[in-house]
Amino acid sequence: MTSPSLAGQRVDQYPESRRGVMFGVTAYGMWGLFPLYWALLSSAGALETLAHRMIWSLVVVVGVLFATRRVASFRAVLRDRRRFGLLACAAVLISLNWGGYIWGVTHGHVVETALGYFIGPLVSVLLGVFGLGERLRRAQWAAVALGAVAIVVLVIGYGQVPWIALLLAFSFSTYGLVKKLAGVGAVESMAVETGVTLLPAVAYVVFLEASGSGTFTSLGAGHTLLLVGGGIVTTVPLLAFAAAAVRIPLATIGLLQYMTPSLQFVFGLVVFHEHMPPQRWLGFAIVWLALVILTFDATRRRAPAAEPLPQ
Repeated sequence: MTSPSLAGQRVDQYPESRRGVMFGVTAYGMWGLFPLYWALLSSAGALETLAHRMIWSLVVVVGVLFATRRVASFRAVLRDRRRFGLLACAAVLISLNWGGYIWGVTHGHVVETALGYFIGPLVSVLLGVFGLGERLRRAQWAAVALGAVAIVVLVIGYGQVPWIALLLAFSFSTYGLVKKLAGVGAVESMAVETGVTLLPAVAYVVFLEASGSGTFTSLGAGHTLLLVGGGIVTTVPLLAFAAAAVRIPLATIGLLQYMTPSLQFVFGLVVFHEHMPPQRWLGFAIVWLALVILTFDATRRRAPAAEPLPQ
């Protein structure tokens, strides 16, 4: 017979688990909707959109730091040279990732950006071998080998190397590795990363406005609000992910993470009407098979890993 205390614990855990799933779906669902948002800013161009995203993300994150009383922990990170140096490297990687993603969405490569985030977990496995000295199991090697085959098939299908997908996959996976080595909380980490990129971002925006080629104030209030809103839509899913991570198992997060590229893939086909010849379908099918093997192996051993998608 179950004791009243154990029964009470189980009842208490279920609402937390449900909230965790809701937070996870919110985070990955919002990231999946990003193509629709960034496409609205195509007139600004990828670099200007990226600069504003950095600036307004920092503004939002600073507000979160004060609201959650994490200013002291943020200052501690600034005083730690090792962690600050790692996060400075992470800032460069996230800039490449964000910039590549925005450029891909605004130039008709939404499906390829989705491919990048499908490939990401496979690249992360390889980085675990070369960066952390981890040993791969047979299933993991099989998944990585299938990923390599898929890249070859996709090169044939695209008629060229899918550079955007590879840029997103490697920058995101390396970013995750650097963040793992830094071991800093999500909010503090993002505050450092956007702080490092603040000066070049502001300088670029000022240059654009001074030269008359900026769009911040020239395309109407709606466009201005969209640029400013980039900070909010960047920070909210990150906070939702952090809330999910402490409430549900990593196995569940590892499954939820495929929501994002799946939604992006659907939008690329249905909303943006991107062309998918048979070779690309075959390449994606091989990638999906690799992910099924990787996810099954990780779930069976209860050791999957998932990082928020820095899109």
